[in-house]
Amino acid sequence: MPKLSRRGWLRRNVIGKCSSARCDGVVLLHGIGVGSWTLKKVDRALQRHGFATLNLDYPSRKKPLEELAEDIHAPVAAFAKQCDGAIHFVAHSMGGLLARVYIARYRPVRLGRVVMLGTPNGGSEVADLLKDLSLYRAVFGPAGSQLSTAQPPVLAALPPPDYAIGVIAGCRTIAPIASAFVLPRPNDGRVSVASAKLADMADHIVVKASHTGLPRNAVAIEQTIAFLHDGRFNPIT
Repeated sequence: MPKLSRRGWLRRNVIGKCSSARCDGVVLLHGIGVGSWTLKKVDRALQRHGFATLNLDYPSRKKPLEELAEDIHAPVAAFAKQCDGAIHFVAHSMGGLLARVYIARYRPVRLGRVVMLGTPNGGSEVADLLKDLSLYRAVFGPAGSQLSTAQPPVLAALPPPDYAIGVIAGCRTIAPIASAFVLPRPNDGRVSVASAKLADMADHIVVKASHTGLPRNAVAIEQTIAFLHDGRFNPIT
């Protein structure tokens, strides 16, 4: 079983049982300022489709991305040893940036595919607007400043991905002011569709969901599973 970090920051949630001899695993990484509970619905769906899952909590507001990658390494490596198939990543928001940093440093031997839900690969104009405010820095910490459109060194230094990345962006919002006056349209209230895209991504789709709603959106979950299975999204009709 994956070990907790010595300060108890990381928690292993339920690991789904393998439904076949070859067991693929999925590491789930939440966004900034929330926890693994935000990915419970997609976690359960993945388990129903035969994936083993590791839904981690990590101190997203206390450390920069490079240190968070160090924090999650021990449980991810232990989880990978339990699975005899590929190791995929499904990440929401900043979790997608963390996945990219982690893979660059500690790439699993049997790395599979990566699905990003509303990840600000090109940064967020909301972060640009708020990053110099003391309240924003206090609430979101070092990683919050790494979400701006001015790419931080840790992301600028990443090599182009040579693994399959599927990007799911949202186009609905519960933040009308940010959506209308801060972010390029279309957007999900936190991240624009354009910013979610990543050079060399394997596939990209837009679903009718807000930023916080993406991990609970039925279409986004179905498309996540499709990409993990086939390396592409299903056409949306």
